[in-house]
Amino acid sequence: MKKTTLVSALPVLAAALWLGGCGLADVGAAAATQGATAAEQIKQGKEAEAKVQKQIEEAQRTAADSRAQAEDQGQ
Repeated sequence: MKKTTLVSALPVLAAALWLGGCGLADVGAAAATQGATAAEQIKQGKEAEAKVQKQIEEAQRTAADSRAQAEDQGQ
């Protein structure tokens, strides 16, 4: 029985060693790095979006103030 278990475990062990040696671990590290980079880009994108939205709101306020002032001067 123990001989059968050892024989069954050898292919699994060999596959694990082969995958570890071929750089599969590096693929996982690269994916993690890309994920962190993507998260940083998303964060920067959201910050830029918020800045643009603030500028748009400010421009709309300025335009509304100008219209109100023009209406006051016209009366």
